[in-house]
Amino acid sequence: MRRRAPRRSGTRWRPSTRGSILVAVVLVVIALVVEHFVPPLTGAVRVSDGDSLELDGARVRLEGIDAPELHQSCGEAATRWSCGEKAKAALQALVAGAKVSCRPVDEDRYGRAVAICEADGRDIGAALVVQGWAVATGLAYTGEQSTAREARRGIWAGPFEMPANWRARHPRGAD
Repeated sequence: MRRRAPRRSGTRWRPSTRGSILVAVVLVVIALVVEHFVPPLTGAVRVSDGDSLELDGARVRLEGIDAPELHQSCGEAATRWSCGEKAKAALQALVAGAKVSCRPVDEDRYGRAVAICEADGRDIGAALVVQGWAVATGLAYTGEQSTAREARRGIWAGPFEMPANWRARHPRGAD
């Protein structure tokens, strides 16, 4: 009977693992290079709703947030208020007179650039979430969302339906 040599406890990776790591590193490097060379979107701003705008005609949706839809209401049945209009007004206030710059990271199904945007160097998505006019859709703005919820700011002041749930109940074209 042949004895097996004891296994060394070093960090030896399988060739497939090394290959996967190499592919991941190459993709990260490519993403960083592309980000550096893709020019940001800038120009005249027109706000569409609480999480969408146009920069010189280019339609942009803010990355990492979801704001109430324009026709969405919040609050108790007896005291409903237009949280969608308030979210749009909050975005308008953030960009008014500011130099707005957006860095596209994706494109959505409507052909809009999904981007991280700044107004005079301030992250617009973070500002909307911390003010309570949008919810975080990923991990990027969870701290801001917790702050807004605890302070009962914006939509967190009372009951509201998550924007994605509201959209599901009010599909486009159903108006």
